[in-house]
Amino acid sequence: MTQRNHHHQDHQAHGEQPPHPRTGAEGDVHAGHDKHAGHSVASFRDKFWFTLLLTIPTLIWSGMIQHWFDYTAPQFPGSAYIPAVFGTIVYFYGGWPFLRGGYHELRNRLPGMMTLISLAITVAFLYSALVTLGVVEGLDLWWELATLVAIMLLGHWIEMRSINQAQGALKELAKLLPDMAVRLDEAGTAKEVPVADLKRGDLLLIRPGASIPADGVVKEGTSAVNEAMITGESKPMDKSVDDRVIAGTVNGQGSLRVEVTGTGDETALAGIMRLVEQAQTSRSRAQALADRAAFYLTIIAIVSAAITAIVWPLLGRPWSFTIERVVTVLVIACPHALGLAIPLVTAISTTIGARNGLLVRDRRGLEEARLLNTVVFDKTGTLTLGSHRVVKTTAAEGLTDDEVLRVAASVQRDAEHPIAQALMTSAKEHGIDVPMSQGFESMPGRGVRAVVEERSLHVGGPGLLRMLAVEPPETLRRAAESAAADGQSATYLVEGDRVLAVFAIADAIRPESFDAVKRLHDEGLEVVLLTGDSTAVANAVAKELNIDTVFAEVLPEDKVAKIEELQAQGKRVAMVGDGVNDAPALLTSDVGIAIGTGTDVAVEAGDVVLVRSDPRDVPAIIELSKATYRKMIQNLWWAAGYNIVAIPLAAGVLAAWGILLQPALGAVLMSLSTVVVAINAQLLRRAVRSP
Repeated sequence: MTQRNHHHQDHQAHGEQPPHPRTGAEGDVHAGHDKHAGHSVASFRDKFWFTLLLTIPTLIWSGMIQHWFDYTAPQFPGSAYIPAVFGTIVYFYGGWPFLRGGYHELRNRLPGMMTLISLAITVAFLYSALVTLGVVEGLDLWWELATLVAIMLLGHWIEMRSINQAQGALKELAKLLPDMAVRLDEAGTAKEVPVADLKRGDLLLIRPGASIPADGVVKEGTSAVNEAMITGESKPMDKSVDDRVIAGTVNGQGSLRVEVTGTGDETALAGIMRLVEQAQTSRSRAQALADRAAFYLTIIAIVSAAITAIVWPLLGRPWSFTIERVVTVLVIACPHALGLAIPLVTAISTTIGARNGLLVRDRRGLEEARLLNTVVFDKTGTLTLGSHRVVKTTAAEGLTDDEVLRVAASVQRDAEHPIAQALMTSAKEHGIDVPMSQGFESMPGRGVRAVVEERSLHVGGPGLLRMLAVEPPETLRRAAESAAADGQSATYLVEGDRVLAVFAIADAIRPESFDAVKRLHDEGLEVVLLTGDSTAVANAVAKELNIDTVFAEVLPEDKVAKIEELQAQGKRVAMVGDGVNDAPALLTSDVGIAIGTGTDVAVEAGDVVLVRSDPRDVPAIIELSKATYRKMIQNLWWAAGYNIVAIPLAAGVLAAWGILLQPALGAVLMSLSTVVVAINAQLLRRAVRSP
């Protein structure tokens, strides 16, 4: 058996360590980009604006700028040194993040964009200083140095904002929890306490409109709870006694009393935050490709700069020209956009998934989803509801389906049998008000009897008909035979010697399953049903859903063999299951998709967890995977491809025709590629359609 390692990979590119999200404006570290470690968005913003202020006088008193624009700056003692003084401050103040980042890259023997930027500004600084001090003759590059640093700071500020906005899912999730909760003591007295003081077993009062502070079970009251922020389900979910509620969701108009079942790290919200963080730090193959491309591009840039520094003096060009070309090559070749191309797409796709109820545990799994051609579904609780329902009602002539379901549910009201639960649940889902019954009597092996609205009624199976010696009319008999052929239980409603109805009871198919299978077929994927249930039941479900292949009566330990059998046929297989009984099959498949329940999201076996247990999210995962991969490849081509033209142009190959790139313009072009990559990544937000 080949099983994948689902533990997230260490984020080691460029010496990086897995990021730890921090909250607050000053602690928003650029996750996944350790070149910015220790700097917040605010610090880069402040550095940019102060550097820009220092750059303005550097430009105004620059001799080259005065010559180009034909003006004379105000003259006073020492005014000639303004570019040098302000340029030096810009180098040490504004350039410090790049100098430090370059030092760490070289120390780790992984030269990258910080190395190139620090080399460029250092070469420009040292040469300009030597010119200003009269050590060498030439034209200083103070204004180029100042504008270069200002533009680079602006680019990094924009980049960090983009990444932090994309990774804001963690901070937004953290904000969902209230600070205080209303706890009830044994006497029913309400007291407001900090959420941190809550423990299992506490009884909470959830007032209308309040956020729910902990996972729990409703003990009293009814309400509708908005769970969209956790499950992505836009419709408020009705909650009553024994229903589960999730920390961070918002209560509706009703009042609830909830017993705490999980607090702090035990809550579903905490589990979601862990999965989001893990997904954003796990590495994909595309990220590894970007890291290699950035490394090689750095080497190419350094070699190109060295060749430029050798060739132009040999061709008789002055050192000022040569240094300017070297600086431009180093700047324009910075793999800045490459460094942003994958992490930004990763952050955005993870956030999109979380907002749509798709929790990505492992980036590699999401990346593989685009290559799938076969999706294997477990049946119970995945394509079906996991609990019995009346899937078909056939009433005797002159009676309606709702009428017979109403009285049958009333007869079974006090029973505990699954058939009774199926009738009661179906009546509730149809909005039927079930009346009280009297004289309830259970007849083991046959059924039950009760009096409903002064009518003596029986509900039971074929044994009940034999006991009462009654025969159903032809239409009801055929309906019962059809149910049996589909592996469904036939339950009869009898009054006196007349059979009033037959109910086909089974684990009902989720309404969403039909659309899920259709969308997978539209994408050209084969759909397989893998279940331990009987062949008759499996075939009936498969026929109704138009599923291609059925594996029935398969024991949990044999499911792995079925997955491997499909893989041996050259198929790339996703397994969709509950993450418990199906854990080995989830691990063996190419992509494991675990069904969550909103309160159990920490499923360790799957690459992706479906929080709301909606099978339509499976095609959504594939759509997200394909869209994410497209954006990654587009970004990689844009980030690296433009250097094919840009580096020779920066080196001055068209200088003979008067076409030269200034270092500042090179920085603008490099920053522009970063902006394009960021905008392209943002377009990913349109990729996933909600079910």
